[in-house]
Amino acid sequence: MDDRTAHQLDASSVQQRARILGGKEVLLDREGFLWRPEDWTEEVAAALAMDSGIEHLSEMQWRVIRFLREYFFYHGRAPLNRDLKAGLSMSVMELECLFPEGIRHGARRVAGLPNPRMCSG
Repeated sequence: MDDRTAHQLDASSVQQRARILGGKEVLLDREGFLWRPEDWTEEVAAALAMDSGIEHLSEMQWRVIRFLREYFFYHGRAPLNRDLKAGLSMSVMELECLFPEGIRHGARRVAGLPNPRMCSG
């Protein structure tokens, strides 16, 4: 089975829905996470933030979002709390307070990272 077939099998086992976010059609899982991280744009992030009750992303929130994306694409996984603290020089509590749904379900979702429930390892 090649990667394309594996993705199709995974895709059929998870509920997806298409939405227009930031002027672009994207696929979201049932919890509102992007199905494909490469579909992310800053406009998509702003729309996802609005869904979470954030009308305007602050510079600090953008800093966290950019760090999450850079870390994810460099390491192939989301950063652990210790990586976030070291990379952003902030406590986990400060980071959690920046996003209404916290780091795992707020910041990660707005940053276009995969749903933590779908990540293995």
